Amino acid sequence: MPKVAYQGIPGANSEIAVRQHFGADVEPWPCQDFNHLFDALLSKAVEYSLLPVENAFSGSVSGAYELLLDHDVRIQAEVILHVHHALLANRGTTMESVTQARSHPQALMQCERYLKRNKLKAVGWYDTAGAAQDLARHPDPAVAVIASTLAGELYELNALATEIEDEQFNYTRFLLMGHDDPEPSDYNKTSIVFATRHRPAALYHCLAEFAKRDLNLTKLESRPRRNRPWEPLFYLDFEGHWQEPRCQELLTQLLHLTSFVKMLGSYPAVRSGAVGM
Repeated sequence: MPKVAYQGIPGANSEIAVRQHFGADVEPWPCQDFNHLFDALLSKAVEYSLLPVENAFSGSVSGAYELLLDHDVRIQAEVILHVHHALLANRGTTMESVTQARSHPQALMQCERYLKRNKLKAVGWYDTAGAAQDLARHPDPAVAVIASTLAGELYELNALATEIEDEQFNYTRFLLMGHDDPEPSDYNKTSIVFATRHRPAALYHCLAEFAKRDLNLTKLESRPRRNRPWEPLFYLDFEGHWQEPRCQELLTQLLHLTSFVKMLGSYPAVRSGAVGM
């Protein structure tokens, strides 16, 4: 049974993503923060760590990609979780008595219209499952939390409402990290980070190499480069596995065009058409 580290406490959405990917035969390993995810993996306390990298509505998760750059690990798989939020309260609490909802700021943002309709004050908390745990420890009939139904079960809270997210297509993308290079599957992605040389059209010439080989980009994002102001790094995902000849040709060409390239992994991915099915 593999041990898989995730950020948060039991009941967090990251734990749900771990169980979605591995099924019942897994031991989720809660970690305080993203740095502990990597520490647990590098010390081999766990076999894998699961890192959230972006949400369909709120965008990239701050700091996640920088940690991938800093550590010598390999992406093993992509995991897409359909995130559902529930309004949880202590047993015996009614909707009429609730005046505020506590949760992580991202969860509050994703339920903003629901909160306004029900005239609930949004109160930021450090974590969704943490808000549920705190309410269980300190009951308050005026307080509800926004968290997963799993958190409600674990901390013995009642669900006043479920699936309260404003948008139906609320997905978070995770990357499963490990030490080995996974074998190619039917559908793969490769994630890289690179820096261009300081010259006109440098990024254009890099991206042209993907077009020449008919390689589809699924993500392109610039992030600040530490210790080098105004010289960005580019994080890029494309369809394909590094073992394919055209992908090997691409990576070789990028080495000539850039100041550096790091491959974060080639891994089994989720087809966009499968999301939401």
